[in-house]
Amino acid sequence: MMGMNPDVPRCTVKFMSRLARLQEAERMASELFNLAIAQDLLRPGNSELTASDGIKALAEQHFGVESFWHKRIVRSGPNTVHPYRENPEVRIFTDDDIVFLDFGPVFAQWEADLGRTYVIGNDPAKLQLRDEAERIWHMGRNFAMANPEIAANALYSFVTNEVHEAGYQLGEQRHVGHLIGEFPHERVEDDKTTSYLTPDNTLPLQRMDADGNPWHWILECHLVDPELNIGSFFEQLLV
Repeated sequence: MMGMNPDVPRCTVKFMSRLARLQEAERMASELFNLAIAQDLLRPGNSELTASDGIKALAEQHFGVESFWHKRIVRSGPNTVHPYRENPEVRIFTDDDIVFLDFGPVFAQWEADLGRTYVIGNDPAKLQLRDEAERIWHMGRNFAMANPEIAANALYSFVTNEVHEAGYQLGEQRHVGHLIGEFPHERVEDDKTTSYLTPDNTLPLQRMDADGNPWHWILECHLVDPELNIGSFFEQLLV
C-alpha cells in the first residue's frame, strides 16, 4: 500500500479528508433533491408535508439515511417568505408555484445542508427570483474566496448589500450561514453568534475548532420579493 507523502503535513491530509467527506455528503444531498424532482414530489396538488415525507423515504431507500440534523423544510408560495424558525400552515402546491427545499441529511455521520428552489411552470418573476438567489450566493462565495482573512460580519454585509441591490429583501434576517461538520457539528454551547454568519460575528471564517480542525461553513441566500410575497432559497458549502 502506498504510504503518505512525507512532504504533505498531516494537518493538510486531515483537512482534505474532512472537506472531502462534507463535499461527498453534499453531492448525495444534491442527488436527493434531483430524485425528489424525478419522483414528481413537487407536482401541483401535492402538499408540502407529503413532499417532505417523500424526501425522507427517498433518503432512506437510496442512501440509507436514518436521520436529518435539522428539520426538513419544504415551502411553497407565500410560505417561502418565512425564515427557518417559523412553521407556517401546510400548503398544497398549485400551478405556476414556487417551492424551496432545505434539508440536512446525515450521511455516515457527516452533515449536508442543501437549499434549492424549484419553479412549477414558467412564471418569469419566479424563475428570476430562483436564479437570483443562486447568483448572489456565488457572488458571496467569490467575495469570500478573494478575501481569505474575511470576518463573518463582512460576508454578511456583502450578501445583504447584494440582495438589496438586486431589489429584494433578505428573508433570514439573523444570518446568512452557519457551521457544518461531523454530526453533531461544532458549535459553541448556547452561542448564537460565533457559529453563524451574523452582523455581530467579528471573528474570521478561517479558524480552528477545539480539536485543531478547520471550521467549514454553509453560505445561504434567502431572497424575498415583498411585492409578490414569495421567496427563494439557495445554500451549500462555502468552498
